[in-house]
Amino acid sequence: MRELEEHIKQQQPETDNYTPVFYRLGKAEEYTALTSLLSSNPHIRVHDHIVSQLKELIKISNPTKRLTPEEYEQHLAAYVGEQTLAEIGVWVYYPWADRVVHIVDEEDFIALRTSRNQHKIMKEEIERLRTKKIGVIGLSVGGSIALTIAMERVCGELRLADFDKIELTNMNRIRTGIHNIQVSKAVVAAREIAELDPFIKVRCFLDGATAQNLDEFFTGGGNLDVLVEECDGIDIKILSRIKAKALQIPVVMDTNDRGMVDVERFDLEPDRPLLHGFIPADLDMERLKGLSDAEKLPIFRPMVALDDMSARMKYSLSEIGKTITTWPQLASSVVLGGAAVTDTCRRILLDQYKNSGRYYVDFEQIFV
Repeated sequence: MRELEEHIKQQQPETDNYTPVFYRLGKAEEYTALTSLLSSNPHIRVHDHIVSQLKELIKISNPTKRLTPEEYEQHLAAYVGEQTLAEIGVWVYYPWADRVVHIVDEEDFIALRTSRNQHKIMKEEIERLRTKKIGVIGLSVGGSIALTIAMERVCGELRLADFDKIELTNMNRIRTGIHNIQVSKAVVAAREIAELDPFIKVRCFLDGATAQNLDEFFTGGGNLDVLVEECDGIDIKILSRIKAKALQIPVVMDTNDRGMVDVERFDLEPDRPLLHGFIPADLDMERLKGLSDAEKLPIFRPMVALDDMSARMKYSLSEIGKTITTWPQLASSVVLGGAAVTDTCRRILLDQYKNSGRYYVDFEQIFV
């Protein structure tokens, strides 16, 4: 036991690092930096499958022709030219995973990553979406949304806000490994996105969304194009909408029950009442902070359509503090929300959907 305890004490504390490091070996100083990193850390795994990526790139560039192995080699030689294969593309270091991955550089990477989106998303739309910024507040439900947005490449920048850390009880709906217990939910989501697509810019707000940082969250580095609001706190739920309305930024929310998605188009309807008018006009935000959960419930109820929730969710709410500690969330509902919100955000950003309202994808009503 003593040996195990000593080994545990010697472990390095988990960092909040979620930003990959890029090395382009055509630059002598970056070649030196990478080789120094690898020689100093021989445990780092190196993944070099650049040739398979280049062959894929050649394939999608010649969709009308079935190339022979010889033709692939000719195209490959033309692409590489006087460079070495090691100088092609970029080497990406993931410090939290002790991995270096060799990939094609940004333009070719995006072409490959989005090639099977076409023509459900047109090429000019893919380019347009690259310029967009989406903010996600609350990463229990929002983590699935953020990852789906990244997978579909619906934006070029994501801002993630959550103060909470992964607990084992979260892992009925957050897709991550048990080694991430006590790691920030935002960091876990950001790392997964970076490992999927290191060229998507991700910023994490590890204190969550607060009255103090909302300005930076919404406008730092350019205004958000869409806010996805998935937080539990009623005060931030309201404050974030006040800010979104002032900046004319649309808000999308998934309630994780009956597939309900709520949309507020403050960009098209700047005078629209917050949450469709379900927030009392005379609400005292300072007084709200001092209320208990039970006292907040009458205010919270219409905001998230508690009266229209499924029978089992209503029953669950009555059991909080008795047989359960908080409301339940299922992986199937969280994944559905990721799909529904991503699709909604994409169509908002491409001017294909212009409405506000509440919409349901209720499996119990559809599959009967």
